[in-house]
Amino acid sequence: MSEMHDHKNNVECRVTSNIGECDNHPFTPHVSIGKLYTKVPVVLAELELQLNLDTKIKFPEPVLEIKDVKKRVNLTQCRLLLPTKKLFIKGFVRKNIQYASPSKEIAESTEKSIASDLHSLTVDIPFECVTEIKKFLAHPVMPKINKRDEFDFGVSQALPPGYPEKDELMTSDLSQFHQESKQFYNELPFCELLFSKIIEWDEAVDRTPLPHTAPLNEGFFQTVEEKMVLDIGLKVLQNQQVRVTSTSNDDHYKDDHYRDDCKHDCKHDYKHDHKYDYDSDYELDIGTDD
Repeated sequence: MSEMHDHKNNVECRVTSNIGECDNHPFTPHVSIGKLYTKVPVVLAELELQLNLDTKIKFPEPVLEIKDVKKRVNLTQCRLLLPTKKLFIKGFVRKNIQYASPSKEIAESTEKSIASDLHSLTVDIPFECVTEIKKFLAHPVMPKINKRDEFDFGVSQALPPGYPEKDELMTSDLSQFHQESKQFYNELPFCELLFSKIIEWDEAVDRTPLPHTAPLNEGFFQTVEEKMVLDIGLKVLQNQQVRVTSTSNDDHYKDDHYRDDCKHDCKHDYKHDHKYDYDSDYELDIGTDD
């Protein structure tokens, strides 16, 4: 058993990969002909929004200088509130700030040098606004209102003593409840984020000179006030039923290619060789290639 075990351990596992070219042949898929109904996203509006932001960022340690800033816009809500034209926007700007922080652990600062560590801070700057779509590229399908109706059945009951004997109580049955309800599942508009552009101004509000010995005009800060102009491009869509017209299929596709390659003097042979029953419209179509 030990010899077999040693033999298995000495076996090398070799994996080879050989990627070669594979041929392909394009083909035209079959399509349905006629006036068809399909459900597709329809563009309701394309908008460019501008938001103005003002915030303060507090660093966890002294900052000598900011080295780099990377930003990313994130949308958490984009909701068209039908049947109004109001569009609610909510999200945040993710900022990753790389900065240098003075470090005495590396070396004491002198009149000509400062030792520092590189760190980064990631913060989310929230934003939200409401805007009105002034012009629709395509009108949205308005939501249908749910309906709920109650109905009762009449009943007759004998009256207690004290009422005429021939009279009876005619009313509805309080022990029963009847209702007809109808609920619609409407298509909710949605958004796509097309682009974003940020212009920002960052300024330290608590910068002080470095203590002890330091080069000229060097200092540190921990709070930055940021003013930001944020431009966002949005596409507002809604799934709608649309009627489209299709006038060609695979057989017509082949016929069209033959007609493109064929000269005027072979039209007669084309109709004679192909065993199709051409209708008058198709005959007219061939005749108009001149």
